[in-house]
Formats: sequence, C-alpha cells, structure tokens
Amino acid sequence: MPAESSQTLERGLRLLRLLADGRPGRTPTELAAELGLSRPAVYRLLTTLQSEGFVRRDGEGRLHLGFGVLVLARAVQPLLREGALPALRRLAEEVGATAHLTVAEGEDGLAVAVVEPSWTDMHVAYREGSRHPLSRGAAGLAVLALRAGRTGYVVTEGQLQEGAKGIAAPVPGLPWLEASVGVVSFTPLDPEVVGPRVAASAAELSRALA
Repeated sequence: MPAESSQTLERGLRLLRLLADGRPGRTPTELAAELGLSRPAVYRLLTTLQSEGFVRRDGEGRLHLGFGVLVLARAVQPLLREGALPALRRLAEEVGATAHLTVAEGEDGLAVAVVEPSWTDMHVAYREGSRHPLSRGAAGLAVLALRAGRTGYVVTEGQLQEGAKGIAAPVPGLPWLEASVGVVSFTPLDPEVVGPRVAASAAELSRALA
C-alpha cells in the first residue's frame, strides 16, 4: 500500500511539472502520452488535482495549472528569502550596489529579497514586494532569458528607474523556480566585472536551494 501511494504521488507531481513548463495547455490524451500512462490513470490524477484547485480546465478542454499553486508559492517565498539573504549580502557588499532576488509570478517579476550595501554613500532603495513586468529591467529580462534556455547575465539602464543601472543573471538548474539575482545602482557598474560576480551569486543560490 505505501508503494502504491508513493507512485500515485510521484505521477501527480510529474503531471504538475509538465503543466508548469510554460507551454500552452494540454489535453488529457497529450498528458497521458508525455507521462507514459494510460488515459484512465491520468483522468484519476486530474480529478483529484482539479478538486484541490491545482489544475484547471479551459473552455476547450485543455488543462493548465490551477490557482491553488499560488497558495503554495506564497508559502515558499519566506523560505526563498531566508535562503537567499546570505548570498545577496555578500554580493551587495562586494559590488557596492543593492542586491535582490526576483521571482516570476506569471508575466511579472516580484522582488522577494533585497539587501543594501552597508558602506556606500548612496545606493538604490529597492523595496521587497516590488513588482514589474518581466519585459522591463535586468531582473525580469534575466528570467525571460532563462525561459529561452540562456543563463548569461543581462545589463540594462533606466528601464525601471531613471538613471538606475541593473545587472542580473537567472538562477539556473531549478525546474521549480523561475528567478534571477541582480544588482542595481546609480553609479557605474562594469558589466565585465560585475556580471560574472552576479552570475556566480545566482549559481551559488541555485546550489543552496537544490
């Protein structure tokens, strides 16, 4: 009995990961083919996941992630913040710029952790909980790069705040997380120096969360 229950849970989690990969919704038949399961088995999984709000069906009968996953995501944010703070603190002190962790919520980026440097005369005040479109600013563009399979750093200037320069890199290797680590400053940032340091911090965070 324990083995059967564990297998059911594993299949349900695999199904949710498929629906979270950014592709358009799938039909039950497509899900069954990709999971290598029978359609009756997939229907049983979908019935349970729909009843709990983790899967929803659109008007054409295609399946998508349900809004129930947002409840879990919000519960994870404090853990992400706690795990990110040491790496962000080191980055902010070394670079002399405000460091931040941004996670994707749909097509928006949400700042879940921010650390300001302690020794600079002036730095950008960036509020935790700030939200902006992924298409604007280094942090969001780094997440979009991750979706496209790229892991290099991104450089922007003045896209979110006039005069502010940003460098961000996606957090790689975590299928369950779309996020970036970045720095923002009003003073010049040398991309060739700061970019690799930001990317190294993103990789460090990935290892800490793996």
